[in-house]
Amino acid sequence: MEWEFETLVLPRDLSRNVVTRMLVERAEHGGWELDRLRIGNDGKRRVVLRRKIIRQRLTLFAS
Repeated sequence: MEWEFETLVLPRDLSRNVVTRMLVERAEHGGWELDRLRIGNDGKRRVVLRRKIIRQRLTLFAS
């Protein structure tokens, strides 16, 4: 299984509710899920989101 990753750096002045709503929006509409969340000493949130890469396979039908 392959994953696509996206990293977001969010400033410290965003409230927890705003960050939660933003991540829920990305999950519902973009198919992203939370992989990692780190809060640095400077208060910035570093968020790593991931989603599955779905590859279509070529199907050949023999006639």
